[in-house]
Amino acid sequence: MTGPSGAPRGEHTPAPGITWTRALVRVEEVVDDDAPDPDPVPQNRATRRAVARAARRKK
Repeated sequence: MTGPSGAPRGEHTPAPGITWTRALVRVEEVVDDDAPDPDPVPQNRATRRAVARAARRKK
């Protein structure tokens, strides 16, 4: 295996306008008072397993 090269790499210049093509947009969402609650935030694997373990112990 060879070591790192002593020659520096050239700078990569992106295409014009590429760095500014995305815009953050915040949209307000109106929810009816009688509408059901939205789905909760998805839980990670450890939390799901802990909930399942607690549910098994209750039985």
